[in-house]
Amino acid sequence: MELLKLIEQTAEGLGYELVDFETSPRGRLMRVFIDSPNGITVDDCAAVSNQLTRIFEVENVDYDRLEVSSPGLDRALKKPADFERFAGQDVQVRLCMPIANQRNFAGVLQGLKDGVVVLETEKGLMEIPFEEIEKARLVPRF
Repeated sequence: MELLKLIEQTAEGLGYELVDFETSPRGRLMRVFIDSPNGITVDDCAAVSNQLTRIFEVENVDYDRLEVSSPGLDRALKKPADFERFAGQDVQVRLCMPIANQRNFAGVLQGLKDGVVVLETEKGLMEIPFEEIEKARLVPRF
């Protein structure tokens, strides 16, 4: 079974959303970021970590270290559903290819419509095809 699928099924089975998954080169370190509507506690991270450790043993997944944490206030937006869920929030977006010599944009996320992310910037509304986004993350307000 594909590692990402395995981690996603485990997190969802425990009632959490898998936000992101990173591995170091050669896969020695694995980082798993989880979230839930009520936020994430240390106990939540421990529960997912313990369950993944057991599953990795059964599946013979070879790694040195596993880290499970919340995505933080500057959470990455990865899935189309993220762009709907966090409408109204401040975001930073980096594009795969520049538009008018610019790859980085900041503004208020308006949501996702028909595969297009709508972003309100200082210069007005921008429509960015979802597949053109290299990275996007929330910008916390204080």
